[in-house]
Amino acid sequence: MNALADTNTITNTNKIEKQIKSSTRKPFKKLGFTAMETAEIVITLKKLMANYQVYYHKMRNKHWNIEGTDFFELHEEFENEYNDAKKNIDLIAERIRVFGVLPDMTMREVLKVSQINESKDKMNSFEMVKDVLQDYETLHELLLDVINAALETGDIGTENLIADFILDLEKRHWMFSSWVK
Repeated sequence: MNALADTNTITNTNKIEKQIKSSTRKPFKKLGFTAMETAEIVITLKKLMANYQVYYHKMRNKHWNIEGTDFFELHEEFENEYNDAKKNIDLIAERIRVFGVLPDMTMREVLKVSQINESKDKMNSFEMVKDVLQDYETLHELLLDVINAALETGDIGTENLIADFILDLEKRHWMFSSWVK
């Protein structure tokens, strides 16, 4: 992790801790987690949510812009992808709320935090699927970051939620990998 990322993490942690502390007068303990533990979980969840939001928009664009002999097949698959991403974004946001933190992020913040970048303008079906596979790798690493934060704090709820995401992502990765062979 570079110095800028470390500074952003510290800034995000401080903002989340401030939000938590301002919402209560008692020492913070939400669901048995300290403010620092909650901040670590929430930061990894927000980063994951930002990446899913960019991924969602990429899938909408792929869905709308696919052309060629693979149109019907990939048009439907990309729709499945953005619907799953939308569902995951909502579940992540609700999990953040469980910890007493608002999941609010502007689009500017989403784009700043996301490791997933927008696609180039024109891609053929093969390039689109390869792009999906690359995004899957990024999402998988971020999912593992959330799992690690959950394991370190004993947060079984987040661990179970994200484990389900991983199972789905790994299965879809296998399917799209088989498609590009």
